[in-house]
Amino acid sequence: MSDLQPVIGLEIHLQLKTKTKMFCACASGEQEASANSLICPVCTSQPGALPVINEKAVELGAKAALAINCNIEPYSIFARKNYFYPDLPKSYQISQFEKPLAQNGHIKIETPDGEKKIGIERAHLEEDAGKSLHAIGSKDLDYTLIDLNRAGIPLLEIVSAPDMNSPEEAYTYLAELKKTIQWLGVSNCDMEKGELRCDVNISLKPKEATELGKKVEIKNLNSFKAVKDSIFYEIARQTDIIKSGKIVLSDTRLWDDKEEETYSMRSKETANDYRYFPDPDLVSLKFSDEYASKIKNSLGELPQQKKTRFIEQYALNNYDANLLTANKNLSSYFEDCVKLGGEPKISANLIATELMGRLNADKLEIKDCPITPQYIAELAQLLKSGKISNTISKQVMDKIWEKPSSPKELIETSGMSQVSDENQIREWAKEALSKNPKAIEDFKNGNEKAIGPIMGMIMKKSKGKANPKITNSIIKALIQRLGDKSKS
Repeated sequence: MSDLQPVIGLEIHLQLKTKTKMFCACASGEQEASANSLICPVCTSQPGALPVINEKAVELGAKAALAINCNIEPYSIFARKNYFYPDLPKSYQISQFEKPLAQNGHIKIETPDGEKKIGIERAHLEEDAGKSLHAIGSKDLDYTLIDLNRAGIPLLEIVSAPDMNSPEEAYTYLAELKKTIQWLGVSNCDMEKGELRCDVNISLKPKEATELGKKVEIKNLNSFKAVKDSIFYEIARQTDIIKSGKIVLSDTRLWDDKEEETYSMRSKETANDYRYFPDPDLVSLKFSDEYASKIKNSLGELPQQKKTRFIEQYALNNYDANLLTANKNLSSYFEDCVKLGGEPKISANLIATELMGRLNADKLEIKDCPITPQYIAELAQLLKSGKISNTISKQVMDKIWEKPSSPKELIETSGMSQVSDENQIREWAKEALSKNPKAIEDFKNGNEKAIGPIMGMIMKKSKGKANPKITNSIIKALIQRLGDKSKS
């Protein structure tokens, strides 16, 4: 049904980067630890054990909330979210409900129709549950083991408004949010380790309708691909149901990666089902304007702000500015290149086309890059001055990637500098023209691309060292002269 519009909201659960858990002193985030080795009476809910709020988790949560333009609430409380699950020791989860940490934020994303603002309804703190391990090692065994190492891990849940209308918008929003959170160091956001998990809420409605359709939730998506694919599938599934005259049931579903489909897990719970009430063992959180301002001032320049500045200050295009602000280390690397004398546009191009390709091929992060910003700056200077061509710069990059060294010194000692001697280039050009009479005629007849084979021969002869600009000019001048002679 082309007149149906998807309405999508995301609930993101981020593991906060703290040394200890949300309400006890147990170590947090040790994924390789043996099962049930990072537990204590508090996170296993032993009688008489009392929780204590992790101040660092609160600070990181507030930092993330302010970065996505939320308002920190002056007063917030923890509540008990009651439900039974084998890996939830207390049979309730400590979370926030009526009075969350922060509300009313937004993130801007880029769409084919321009910039779009995605609202954020709330950001609240909570603890994680443990982990259920079903029939380890065999399909024939029917048992479940419980590992409580994750029980009590501090989480920040960020709930978007239902402002997204396509899988692509949801993907872009998730990517932008992840980039911002990683930029701040609030969370590693490693989805493979469960440090970022996503729930999708999706419904369909007639495009002109204001009332939303029946909402379906897809739980525990652990990859960007799963988020996108599950939304595509669910749009198709709900469209078929509506087209057949049936009603979409409001349920909670899971995504099956292998079958590439969602399946029902349970009927959708409401807030009443969880019987929220304030946790009597925990104090409320009170934030002064001064405290919120102090945290906001500590954020520094955020990705979107830096991207805008890169475009304005360095005249970069949108693609390069986006790429260079993909993470904090990469943006710092680029600015170091510029500070060391690298022309901004040339430096950006070298990073985007030469450096990133090599990093990706070797599965390296920019912090592990063997080529220093100084070397990129030198290479940019050599390109700008015309001492080397783009072809030579690629050769230089190959050499210094394998054995890091100064591009200037390498070119001086190896004779790789660009040939700009017009007499030498003219000799090469004459030889190439004598072997390409058809190219000459084609160029005379208006085919500008006919000069390509001639240029190719000269580059081969010069081993890629001939200055392309001078070579191009000389070729055209020689062809013009041949044309004038034939007329006379």
